Amino acid sequence: MNWPDPVDEIFASDQVVALAHVTPARGVVITPLTNTGLRDREAGAITPVSSSIGMWRKLERIQRNPRVAIAYHTREHGFSDRPEYVLVQGTATLSSLSDRGWVERHRDNWERFSGPRDVGFWEPFLRAYHWRVAVEVDVERILVWPDRECLGTGEVLGAPLSSDPEPQRPPKNGTDPRLDHERAARHAARLPNVLLGWVGVDGFPVVVPIKIEGTEDRGILLSPPSDAVPLGGRRGGLLAHSFARYTFGQNQRKYTGWFEAEPGRVVYAPHTESAYRLPRSRFLYRAGAAFVTNRGLRAARRADFISG
Repeated sequence: MNWPDPVDEIFASDQVVALAHVTPARGVVITPLTNTGLRDREAGAITPVSSSIGMWRKLERIQRNPRVAIAYHTREHGFSDRPEYVLVQGTATLSSLSDRGWVERHRDNWERFSGPRDVGFWEPFLRAYHWRVAVEVDVERILVWPDRECLGTGEVLGAPLSSDPEPQRPPKNGTDPRLDHERAARHAARLPNVLLGWVGVDGFPVVVPIKIEGTEDRGILLSPPSDAVPLGGRRGGLLAHSFARYTFGQNQRKYTGWFEAEPGRVVYAPHTESAYRLPRSRFLYRAGAAFVTNRGLRAARRADFISG
């Protein structure tokens, strides 16, 4: 499928996108990643993100269930001021796991969004970080809202939308919060970009912006955009994040859990949390990236995810 020029401008311009993938339990995990800006309108395909081989667990999950979604949800530090919120749904494939030259082949795009490729002293320590696996997406559907709060009526490009998914069966261990949800709400509410995701009726993730309104005993109170969130209970992912230019400064909090959507509000019960914060320091970012990706590379080899 092809897409209009305004959408293509956003694909080429956002600094950060949110990648959503489906968990084995039919929940959703949403991860903010640096955009690549790569797309092929004639082929109806995009390569929105790449991931270090050291983050192999995420790549393995995409291999198991390749239905993904990419949310173009913020223009911060980007190259466009267009107002739209764009959600892409499609089937992902990974580039070759043994290919270490992806960054060099796409150096112009890499430096546009990720900063200088030449890192001097850091080069030996960042080899695993620069060993990138691209996530290539064959686009099934594009949802376009006229504003980034998704308050207007969205336009559907590509495959027609099906009906809302039926509520899911509650988890065996119950739906109540399994961590301090009041603390989670306080932390997430301080961050400017908050997204909620779930699995749609056709198996693709759906991701929309959401606002944190407070808490109650059952969980975090969220204010959804119009009627975008299907009523009933289901597993879902919640992401709150911020970032600096080239993403050297990051603050992100990712949750999986259960939510109940009622008319005009959503109650989200977090079950797991993954969070970290990096100050706006190029030195600390590179030190952290070197440590995490080299540790992950060793784990990927032990698990036989890659060889060599």
